[in-house]
Formats: sequence, structure tokens, C-alpha cells
Amino acid sequence: MAAPKGNQFWKLRSKHGRDKLFSSPQMLWDAACEYFQWCDENPWVKNEAVKSGDLAGTIIRVPTSRPYTLTGLCLYLDCNTKYFSDFESGLKESDKDFSEVVTRIRETIYSQKFEGAAVGAFNPNIIARDLGLADKQEHDVSAKIEQITGMVIK
Repeated sequence: MAAPKGNQFWKLRSKHGRDKLFSSPQMLWDAACEYFQWCDENPWVKNEAVKSGDLAGTIIRVPTSRPYTLTGLCLYLDCNTKYFSDFESGLKESDKDFSEVVTRIRETIYSQKFEGAAVGAFNPNIIARDLGLADKQEHDVSAKIEQITGMVIK
């Protein structure tokens, strides 16, 4: 059923957009800590072959650490990374506490990835690229091709 012509129901709406996921900075931090704990308690499991000994050739399941990621946190919180970034960039001066919590979350994720790569728990190349630490080498090569005249080839 269509709305009646000339209706002004939209004026009755008191707010627009999605509600904040968390009413307080402490609730956001608690949810992030819950995600971090979930990552620690649910490691990735990879299959590896035993290389020597009586069990050589046997496949075993080896738990490996799960890196904290902003994408993983957003999935855990049932939002997307754009919502999180928009939330962060839209913070006002009065939302200083939220800003501190978001910064602490980002620093915790960065630190866990960096330290995990440093001790060999994570692939250092992948983590370096993700954290923006990869060495970028740009090579500018130019060549000038000139025609040589007057040469005789036998």
C-alpha cells in the first residue's frame, strides 16, 4: 500500500542514520577486548607433515596464532570497516573518550601484528605490507633510441 499523497510523515522522524553501536567508550573497549580474547582462544590450525622420527610423513594439526585485524573486529562487532572509519572521523571534541579507545584499539592491533611478525608467529612479509612497513623501491628507467647512419654491416 502506497503512502497517501502529500504525506509529511518523514517530518516526524527524530533522527536519521544508524545508531551508535556503543553508548559508552567502556562498552566499545570491552567489546574489543572480547574480540581479542576470542582471537587468542581460537587459533588457526594448519596441517603440517612430521619431517623426521617414527612419525615422519604423518600429518599433524598445529595451532597457530590468529592476528588481530580491524576487519576481524568489525565482523565481530557486526559492522563494516567503513562504518568504523566514519565513526572515528565523525567524532567531535566532546567524544574525546571514544577517540582514545579507538586509538588504543588500533595500537593494540598494530602492536600484536608487529610483535607477532618479529618473533616469527606471523609471516613478516605479509604483516609488513599490511602495516605499511614494506620497503618500496621505485626505479625510474629511461632510454633514448637513436638511429645510427653511415654504418656498413657485412
